[in-house]
Amino acid sequence: MRVSQKIFHMVSPFLFGIALLALWELAVRVNSVPEYILPGPRAILIALWIDGPDLLVGLLITLQVTLAALVLAAVTGAGIAMILAQTRLIEKTLFPYAVFLQVTPIVTIAPFVIIWVENVYLVLLLLAWMAAVFPVISNTLTGLKSADSNLRELFQLYGANNWEVLTRLLVPTGLPFFLAGLRISGGLALIGAVVAEMVAGTAGTRSGLASRLLEASYRLELPRAFAAFFLLSLAGFSIYLILQWISHLMLRNWHESERLHER
Repeated sequence: MRVSQKIFHMVSPFLFGIALLALWELAVRVNSVPEYILPGPRAILIALWIDGPDLLVGLLITLQVTLAALVLAAVTGAGIAMILAQTRLIEKTLFPYAVFLQVTPIVTIAPFVIIWVENVYLVLLLLAWMAAVFPVISNTLTGLKSADSNLRELFQLYGANNWEVLTRLLVPTGLPFFLAGLRISGGLALIGAVVAEMVAGTAGTRSGLASRLLEASYRLELPRAFAAFFLLSLAGFSIYLILQWISHLMLRNWHESERLHER
């Protein structure tokens, strides 16, 4: 691929986004839409400039919960998957409860968690973890179960113990699946943290960005609300890119998916 084509492929998403923003601004101005109904990109940019410091403080608080929930989901999800992969009986017995945890809406569980847990941070952390943990469990379990049966038999033939089978066969096989699940969980952890903040009704100077978005929408300060929404979207996209980069670094030297991607 020529250099000019590579450059065009890199800048084309930005050009498309700029075109959409220009059309949005034009439509708002031509139709004289009030800012309390739909602000244009210019009004949102001004709100982002004016309220940026306060919104960034809220974003950092939300990201603290998000990253903590993601780390917790990665550790517990991988551990649960390893337990489920031990025998078919354990998987059949316990995996339905993991599915139940995933399909139950956070907003229906939040009131009980708020009653049982006094610490607000722990409430947000638990709810964000619940949203993020299932993809790690499901993907890692699939990866552990996909190990070649012939290699399993070869390990047994050479007298490998369970720890050696786990660390030298199952973990390398399941690692790409685990990283794929982690990329999904990164966005879900942020979504869980945002929903938890909204449901828990946190407020004040130590509130997260989701609470400030709700406050701005209640006051019909839609430019500020859209600015908060933009920061949350940018944070979610950044989390995905970082996890994608980590996955690439961990797999590029040995896994076929990344090696083919680099060709």
